[in-house]
Parts: sequence; C-alpha cells; structure tokens
Amino acid sequence: MNAQSFAGRAEFHRALIATLGWAAEQGCRELHAWDESFADWPLSQADALTALTAWARAGRQLHLLALQYDDVVRVHPRFVRWRRDWAHCVTARAVEPELRLEEAPQSLLLALGPQGSVSLRLFDRHLWRGELSLETAQRQRCLEWFDALAQRSSESFAPTTLGL
Repeated sequence: MNAQSFAGRAEFHRALIATLGWAAEQGCRELHAWDESFADWPLSQADALTALTAWARAGRQLHLLALQYDDVVRVHPRFVRWRRDWAHCVTARAVEPELRLEEAPQSLLLALGPQGSVSLRLFDRHLWRGELSLETAQRQRCLEWFDALAQRSSESFAPTTLGL
C-alpha cells in the first residue's frame, strides 16, 4: 500500500510527527511545508520539536510557505524559539492570498529520503481528512505545485526581531 487515508485532527498530528521522525531517520536534506498559517500544526509539541531537532543538521533546509505567520508567533512560541535557534535550516516565505494556485491542499508536508519519499496532504480541515503517500510521483507533483507557488512568494517570518 503506497497511500493511507486518515481522518481526525489527532490522526493528522500523528501522521505529521511520524513524517518528521521519518525525515530525521532517513536523513532527508529538504522538507517542504505549506499551510495558510500553520496554527493547527503541533509545532510547539515536544515530540514535534524533538523530531525537528533530530532532523536539523548542516546542509538541511526546511522550506515553509504560508499566507501569514502571525498565528505561528501567537500560538507556537516554542517553535518560534526553535526557528530562531535553527535559523540556518529554515526559510519562510509568504504568499499573497490571490496568488494561491488551484488544487491546493489545505496542508502539505513533503520529504524525500535516500530510501523513498513521503507526502502528507490535508484536504479537509473541517473533518481533518487527508492522505499519507509513499509514492514518489505524488511527491513530485506536490513539489512542482509548491515550487510554482514559492516562486511567487516573498521572505517572511524573520528568525529574530529588532526591538527599539
């Protein structure tokens, strides 16, 4: 079985954390993540931060793409601190709402490791339905969509802020 459906917020969180753990185990060089705000992701949970820290090494890159990061700053202070500490591994870009492409998943996490790839897509945030896929072709389609959107984005979510 190359794809597995899930339903429910807890299942989405488990799948997301499992994907982050898999990326660390596999030594994935890049992760691509899309969400309108990342507010519903378990980014400040200890197991998510542990998986991200295990993954983060020199030469690795987490590419974040969102409409805005205000909710991340408000809801995920532990992740904001992690992002500051691991700024060399994270790029964060914002997309103008009118530039969103059709057929966009509500959330997306992509990982490619030496032994395969994983794509986690959330299609319905109300019922928390989505799919975890091991198909390389599915990951490639999602990555092409992500890249097309990222080309029309701008840098955002600075790792530190200057106070006056």
